[in-house]
Amino acid sequence: TRGVTYSLNEGQSKNDECPVTLNLRYAIKAEDASDGIETLFYDIILNNGLKVGHIDLRIGMNEEMYYYGNVGYWVGHLHRGHHYAYYACIKLFDIAKEEYGLDKLIITCSPDNIPSYKTLIHLGGKLKETVAVPYNHELYKCGETVKCIFEFKL
Repeated sequence: TRGVTYSLNEGQSKNDECPVTLNLRYAIKAEDASDGIETLFYDIILNNGLKVGHIDLRIGMNEEMYYYGNVGYWVGHLHRGHHYAYYACIKLFDIAKEEYGLDKLIITCSPDNIPSYKTLIHLGGKLKETVAVPYNHELYKCGETVKCIFEFKL
């Protein structure tokens, strides 16, 4: 596992423990990616060793990637409602800043994905805009026609 420092958000006490760790599963280097974006894929692991989801960090931005964002996450149905995506993002923010020198990230969600929308607000994201996904974008082809674009300063 990576030794990532847990950052506190407003309203959290120093006694709060982060219930997740991130284990790097694999990485795709920019030169090996069709879009030229380096991507790191992590498993979200509870402190008891149970895998509850995954999260990825995309290092770079282009017009296509803007609608995906720099971060994508998924938590299994049985494990939702425990703020695991929130904690995983906190850890990933530290990785992005400390290991890759990033000072801001974009995370997107569909407006009807209320749990994700709430997570992004709770993380302190600023809603930059709500946009229509271009009809020729892969997300549009999958039925995601509108995205809320959040910006995070690290």
